[in-house]
Amino acid sequence: MLLDKLLDHVEVQTEPFATCLISSGWRLNLPGPPNVMFHFVMQGSGALRLPDGATYPMERYFLAVVPHDAKHTLECGLDAQSERSIDALPSGEGVVHVTDGPPDTAEFHVACGRVNISYGDSLGLFQRLEEVIVADLSAYPQVRGAFEGILAEQGGPAQGSVALTRALMTQCVIYLLRYLTEQSDGRLPWLLGLEDPNLSQAIDAIFERPEDAHTVDSLADRAMMSRSVFAERFREAFGATPINFVHNIRIRKAADLLRQKGGPSVEQVARRVGFSSRTHFSSAFKSQFGVSPAAFQKGLSAAQA
Repeated sequence: MLLDKLLDHVEVQTEPFATCLISSGWRLNLPGPPNVMFHFVMQGSGALRLPDGATYPMERYFLAVVPHDAKHTLECGLDAQSERSIDALPSGEGVVHVTDGPPDTAEFHVACGRVNISYGDSLGLFQRLEEVIVADLSAYPQVRGAFEGILAEQGGPAQGSVALTRALMTQCVIYLLRYLTEQSDGRLPWLLGLEDPNLSQAIDAIFERPEDAHTVDSLADRAMMSRSVFAERFREAFGATPINFVHNIRIRKAADLLRQKGGPSVEQVARRVGFSSRTHFSSAFKSQFGVSPAAFQKGLSAAQA
């Protein structure tokens, strides 16, 4: 499936999480996050509210995804009269514990954290989200276990904690996307793009053979669309031009090849992913990963030694 191919190379970055314990009748005011923010209800029930009054009921095992820069509140009870405001989101290491109201009466327990999920530079999975998403993930008990694991790893960092936290959050994201796919949620245009039978033909061709000499015209032919319609629908769905998307997939495939122990040389990798010039390949690779392909490969070899 196309979603599986996409998720093979998705990068998940998780900022330090907080546990918010909110008592009945209390409101916790939160600033707009620079990246999307996840709120997962570990226990109890409450609501997430936006400044315009839009309210989203939250039950146990619900996951809310809040768009970047969207100020919001978490509330417990029908008529919250008391409140606490958080001016800055947690930073640094370790889990921050936020209590809103008397600790012994806290009923609404929420795991909160900022998450950045992207496929290189071409596709930020939630970067164009404009509305809050609330997903009932009670059918996936693995999600609660994953969030418990994330809090445990961030609460007492050990060797491998960053990698394990990333893997656990990726698991949560997969269940979220599975839920949204089943609900035919239209707030993530790229998810609908993967399900579009015409666009999916072109996307599959890019994933299967990124090294081919793809052009907008050749991809439009695969999608059975005119050039202009294809280019417009592709950008609407993925927020990138078809050629930028091809470019990004090539770089990602190159990174996979360079990670192989005893694998191909930089020159061989460049040719295998569709670059005719090592100089052009090295420049494009460094632009995305911050290091040259040779340095990337050397660093991995040293780590594996």
